[in-house]
This record gives sequence, structure tokens and C-alpha cells, in this order.
Amino acid sequence: MKGFKNVRAYLPEIGVVTTNIGFENGKIVYIGNDDSQIESIASVNGIVVPGFIDQHIHGAGGSDGMDGTEKDLQTISETIAREGTTGFLATTMTQSPQNISKALTAVKDIMQKGEFKGAEVLGVHLEGPFISPKHIGAQPLEYVAKPSVEIFDEYDRLSGGNIKIVTLAPEQEGGLELVEHLAKLGKVASIGHTGSKFDDVERAVKAGAKNVTHTYNAQTALHHREVGVVGSAMLFDELNCEVICDTIHVSVPAIKLVIKNKPHNKFTLITDAMRAKGMPDGLSELGGQTVIVKNGEARLEDGTLAGSVLKMNVAVKNLVEKAGVSFTDAIDFATRNPAENICVLAERGTVEVGKRADFTVLDEDFNVLLTVVGGKIVYKA
Repeated sequence: MKGFKNVRAYLPEIGVVTTNIGFENGKIVYIGNDDSQIESIASVNGIVVPGFIDQHIHGAGGSDGMDGTEKDLQTISETIAREGTTGFLATTMTQSPQNISKALTAVKDIMQKGEFKGAEVLGVHLEGPFISPKHIGAQPLEYVAKPSVEIFDEYDRLSGGNIKIVTLAPEQEGGLELVEHLAKLGKVASIGHTGSKFDDVERAVKAGAKNVTHTYNAQTALHHREVGVVGSAMLFDELNCEVICDTIHVSVPAIKLVIKNKPHNKFTLITDAMRAKGMPDGLSELGGQTVIVKNGEARLEDGTLAGSVLKMNVAVKNLVEKAGVSFTDAIDFATRNPAENICVLAERGTVEVGKRADFTVLDEDFNVLLTVVGGKIVYKA
């Protein structure tokens, strides 16, 4: 069998230990002290961790999921493998029904083929169009639509049933009905781009909402007389909190506040990256809007933050070095937690026998040395 010999690896419930890892047919089949049957795939001088999972990413390498082609999805796949990501949700945005439909069809087609240059497409995060017109962030107002079970069902059909998360504003007409519908289907209703107050969030949680989209951004803030979405996100243990830990979208103290107030398995790192990730600074585009990228920030011409150019390994590094999070906790936030949130923990998200052979190898500065997907090297520094 192929694998890693005598490597430091992060194993669940144990921590970082020196061990051997063997895999066959894309799955881990052995973890232990015996390396006699293992053929090493690479010389490793770093720590082997589970492959990162990004449940909220729009694009990278000059491509966007909304471009609606398999070629663009492959560009994203190949680009983000360089930062240690082995699986992701292709994230849409508020756009015309035609453009959304094109993007969803492309995801269905590429997932049916199951061939990826780097990270695997695990499904879709439908971010919009079911959002509040007062909290659009960098999404185009003209295409905002009321939450609709019928429209969602058609979108899900076009995606091949692969929509995993839906960002919506539950206070909008039809919002709670859609939350209940998603919960019945086993899909994640995510509260985001919303003007919800505490009572709205409480109703959404009771209806089955499970996630908060890019916590703090494009939602009602915490206030001592109305805790809004931000305060509610910390109060309800049922809600998983996505956070963009680039220290631009969210300050370090704000990151610490969420972590302190959430159960360990309810904090998830996302990049919310756009097509400019992995590209030089300058002009870019998001949903037909001009974006200016400079010094690690992506903004619309009016100054509104327009997604990020954050890399997942940098997000992990920021948590450890700036927020004081332990290495293993930070890794969980980029691997185990998103896997649990989108219901794929049985097959990925931790290094265990029986799970997929998806790995990232990091050096002491969190640089990615190696990315392995299904037992095959897709990136080597």
C-alpha cells in the first residue's frame, strides 16, 4: 500500500503523534507503528493533517463558480489545492435565474464525472438570491428574490440534488417555510445577508436553521437592547458560525469572542474567496461589479468588502498566531467542523481508518508542502 512513513500527524482525540499512514483505493486503511507494507509517496518534513474543506468559496485563480463552466470549476479546484484545500462547495451569488441555473448545471456535470485537478467539488452553497435587499453586501440588488420553496426545488434539480447550504434571510416573506423545507431535505439553512432580530433567529432555529453565513458580515450587529444575528449566533448552540479569519472582515477580538461562545464543533473557517485569489493585485470582477484588490483586500468601488482573497492555510495560521487558538483546534475548524456541518464527516474531515485519503502537509510556518486528494498528490511545493 502507498502512504506516509514515520510522519507527524494529527489524529482525532489523540493529537499530533509520530505514526505511519497507509492508504489504498483512495481510502485510509492503516494507521500505526508498522511501516513494512507501506510504499512512501513522498518524503515529508511537516505535519500531516486532514485536507481542508471550504464550505463557502466563490472563486480563485481568475475563475468564479458563477462563470458556469467545468473549466472554471477546475481552475478553482487546482488553485485552492495549493493552499491545502481538498474539498469545497462551489458558492453562487445573487444573480439572474439564467446565470444561477448555468452555474448549478456546471456543478452537476463536473460532479457526475468526478474528475478533478485538485480539490473536489462537494456540492453547492447557494448564497442568495433569497436575501434581504437591505443587507446585500457585495451582491447585486436587482436580482434579490423572496425565499421560495418552488424556486429552490428547481435550482436543486438543476444541481443534481447537490445543494448543501442555502443562505437566506429568514425574516423575509417565505423565509421560514424555506428553512423548514431545507431541514426536511437534510440541507443546511444558513442565516445570512439578513436584517433578522433575535426573535427572527429564534424562529428560524426552531424551524431548523443550522448555520450563520460569514458571521458579523451583512447581518444585524450585537446591541445590548437587541442582540441581532451576531448575538443570536453566539446564544444558539445549534448554529454553526462561519467566519472569514483574514482579520479584515472580522477583527481578532471579534474572532475570539465567537470562539469563546461557541461549542467546539460549531465554529468553521471559510475563505469566501473570489476570483482574484491567487492573482496579482488590481482590477477584478464579482457578479458584473468592478472589484479593486489591493494589499489583501477586495472591495467594490464604493468601498464595500467584496469577498476575500484569503487562503485557508493563512486563515488557520491567523487563528493560531493572532487569536491564540491551539494548532489542533484551528485544524478542526478547517476540517472536521465543516465536514460535520455539511454531513460528510463519515467519509472525510479527520485522519482515521476508513476515511478518504485526503491530506494536507504543513510546515512550521503553515506553508503547504503537499496536498493529497483520494491518495493522489495534487500539489507539491
